Amino acid sequence: MSDAAAGAPRRGRPGYDQETVLRRAIELFNEQGYDGTSMGDLARELGFSKSAIYHHVPSKTHLLAQALDEALDGLTEVLDEASREVAGATAYDRLRRAVRLSVAVLVDHQPAVTLLLRVRGNSEVELAALRRRRDLDARFAGLVREAVEEGSLRSDVPPALVSRLLFGMVNSLVEWHRPGGAVDAEQLSDAITTLAFDGLVLRPPST
Repeated sequence: MSDAAAGAPRRGRPGYDQETVLRRAIELFNEQGYDGTSMGDLARELGFSKSAIYHHVPSKTHLLAQALDEALDGLTEVLDEASREVAGATAYDRLRRAVRLSVAVLVDHQPAVTLLLRVRGNSEVELAALRRRRDLDARFAGLVREAVEEGSLRSDVPPALVSRLLFGMVNSLVEWHRPGGAVDAEQLSDAITTLAFDGLVLRPPST
């Protein structure tokens, strides 16, 4: 059997498709920690025997990789879109859009993003995810730098620090935002971009 075939996800039994298994696995990883969750734990949550869970997924590592890719792929798409040259769009416009879209990704994929933010590099899968995160940080800092160079943003704060602060504001949502709550994704995007780019100070009208 080839390596590709051996690592490919197997078709789930009726009533438990691959997506259902992945969603529950992510929940358990966030509740108990990845290292503290076994395939036996997941099997019990789904009502399987320990051996039956392997009819659905080849390993716990495979589930972790899928979950981290879900979060990272969404953020990569955000930066791909924000990096495209669009007629009439300034670097500032693209940066602001990147922040808005990052909020949307977090809200849409909050459990997977939460898991990503807890990764510490304890395995090759986690190390690969951390490398991708660093690449995204660098690309985001590049958008900040372009906005500074065009004169849209202040230049006395290093772009890499601005990038970390912006991402930190977005990532903090996982600590308190609850899906289906009173504040939806659009409201969150509006609030974060307004605070990040316009600030809280109410300036008096110019005379």
